[in-house]
This record gives sequence, C-alpha cells and structure tokens, in this order.
Amino acid sequence: MFAFDISKDIATEAKQVHIATRSPDVKLGKLENHNNIWHHMMIDHVCEDGRVVFQDGSSVCADTIFYCTGFKYRYPFLETNGVVTVDENRVGPLYSHVFPPSLAPGLFFIGIPVKVGPIFNTIELQSKWVAHVLSGKVLLPKEEEMMASTNEFYKKMQELGLPKRSTHFLTPYQVGYQNWLCAQIGLPPLEKWRYQMYEESVKNIIEMRDGYKDRWDDAY
Repeated sequence: MFAFDISKDIATEAKQVHIATRSPDVKLGKLENHNNIWHHMMIDHVCEDGRVVFQDGSSVCADTIFYCTGFKYRYPFLETNGVVTVDENRVGPLYSHVFPPSLAPGLFFIGIPVKVGPIFNTIELQSKWVAHVLSGKVLLPKEEEMMASTNEFYKKMQELGLPKRSTHFLTPYQVGYQNWLCAQIGLPPLEKWRYQMYEESVKNIIEMRDGYKDRWDDAY
C-alpha cells in the first residue's frame, strides 16, 4: 500500500502517475476515482530516452522513477566468516528467524520477519525469548537440531515453489509463529482480538481503498 499512498500524494502535482505492480489482485488500467493514476504490470526494461516498457509490451515516457520495492537486508559491519549470509534477501541460516545455530546464543537477530501482521508483537516476543535464553531461563536446542529445523523450513519453501526472498514473509503462519514464541517463554497465546483487529484493518484497506486513512465508519 505504500506505493499507492505515495502515488496519491504525487498525483496532486504530477500530470500522470503510473504504478508497476506484481500483485495479481490489482486491477490494471486507470484507477477508479483518479484521473491520472494507472496500474501496470511489472517493468520489463527502461530505455535510454526514459521510456518505460512493461511486461505486456505497453509503455509510457517517465520523467522520474520512484522505487517502492521494499528493502534488502545488508550487514556490512558483521563479520561471521561466512557463517551468516544474505542470499537473495534470505538472512541465514537462522533458527526461527533469530539465532544462527552455530553462533547461538551469542549472536541473534531481532525484527527480521516482514509481513507478519502486528510486527511490534513479534519484536517484543522475540526480544523476550532472547532475554530468557541469555539469562539461562530457556535452553536452545542443540546446534544440530536447530540446523535441521532450519533446513526443513527451507525445504518446505522449495517444495511450495517459494523464492528465497520470501523466507522472512510470515503472513501465512504469523499466528503460529507468534504463539510458538509465547510457548518458548511460558506465556499464553496472544489474544484473538489482536489478529481480528489486524484482519479488519486489512479488510478496510481493500474495501475503502482511497479513504481507508480518512474515513471513519462505526460499522467497522
């Protein structure tokens, strides 16, 4: 949604705004209620004269290109002798997205997962898990077991045809992951209302589209 939000702001000044999206749920063409915003397929290539060619062969001439493609993990300050690497945006190997098996518990990563719903809940639970491990209240599995668990996760991703860059996208199993973290530190599962609130907010974005930040409806 961030690209769309930015596009709305730019559209108040620009003559035309063209959004390239990989989402299969987005309707291509001119957006309803907008005279100067279009959705297109992903970009195939950009010509030297500024012409942008999309995957379906259509093209537009662009003065400026904004990259709203997310971010890449990068740790130039981290020296692990190749134990922890970033491969196609997969930080690994990480046991449960936190501990490198061969360097645990001395090295850990907080906040790696994305598209995980209430992200701050995840960060808080990860932090508590790490604190419990460092204080000796919780023991991690053996290195071999953590590595086996991580490899099994990678194997399932491959079987499902998921690219490495989706390793830390936890949307399909965010509830299970957060409740697993709760179990590690002896907490009950997170309340269902948290997920219901998140799901309703996503629903509002889809249904209200343009006005989801500006409208208030007691029915929601």
